[in-house]
Amino acid sequence: MRRTVRSMATALALGFAVYFAARAIWWIEQPAAPLLMVAAIALYLGTVLTAVLVESANAVRMPLWPAILSLFAGAVVPALVSLSLEPTTRGAPFATWYIGATGLLAVVCIVRRRLILGWTILLILVVEACVFMGVGEAFMLGLVGSITWVVVAQLLVLFWDRAVQDTERLADIQRAVSAWHATQLVRQRERRVRAQRALAVAGPVLSRTVAAHGMLTEQERLEARLAEGTLRDELRGARLLNDAVREAISGARARGTLVTVFDEGGLDGLEEARVDEIRDELAEVLAEVRSNRVIVRAGRDEVLAVTVVGRSAGGSRDDDAVELWHEIPRVAR
Repeated sequence: MRRTVRSMATALALGFAVYFAARAIWWIEQPAAPLLMVAAIALYLGTVLTAVLVESANAVRMPLWPAILSLFAGAVVPALVSLSLEPTTRGAPFATWYIGATGLLAVVCIVRRRLILGWTILLILVVEACVFMGVGEAFMLGLVGSITWVVVAQLLVLFWDRAVQDTERLADIQRAVSAWHATQLVRQRERRVRAQRALAVAGPVLSRTVAAHGMLTEQERLEARLAEGTLRDELRGARLLNDAVREAISGARARGTLVTVFDEGGLDGLEEARVDEIRDELAEVLAEVRSNRVIVRAGRDEVLAVTVVGRSAGGSRDDDAVELWHEIPRVAR
């Protein structure tokens, strides 16, 4: 879309430039200094072609050297045209071509984001036209039109830039909404998987409990406690779990270890490959643990992802002795 608009604007600018040059060549009266008129026409055409067609890294903003050339031409062309004519013929139709032509050059500078230079060219045109033709005649013979063109070009550039910014903002919002929607789909999928896992773990235990009217054997009570712990793990620390970690936790609980898992966002922002490495290391640690109580915590820390603490009960809770302290960093060693 932007490329199409630019092509149309380029074609219009070149078309008007050729029109003004044709007006300049169509002499009704012989200029007093024809070479000055020819030089003005050549300088103007070369400058317009350069200003319109020279590309830049920005693709819209005019490079500096064509902008300086445009300013030079905007100042020199009106003077050359006026000096090439007798004072009595400076108001002839072919003699006033430079007013529209220089206004077009100012418009090109504004459209190509050289706003200060564009307004400077217009100001120079107003001063020179009033000096060589008089204020009243200058405004009657085209100066008002050039000023209008520049003002309209400035407004269009402002509106266009604002429209582009709004479009980019809407695109960012759309991408954010799409990302949020994808996240919600993933979370829904994860919740379904957790619900299915919970039913698979707790379903048989609940069925036996209902069938036995709560009268469970010691083995069934152990299985119920293990199922309860597994459900808590899925709710509190699902991101920390994979099959190896679940198996290691089940083995530790079967050995009589009280395992507690807390996920407080310690794995957030990590790549999935690093998360898998952390889970594997956690599974290895839990497989070897022999403490009475183990706490696995993934806290929000800039350095550590997971901390595993093993305690051995020695009476009251204050007397618990730390037997295991294992830290898994966010970045692999």
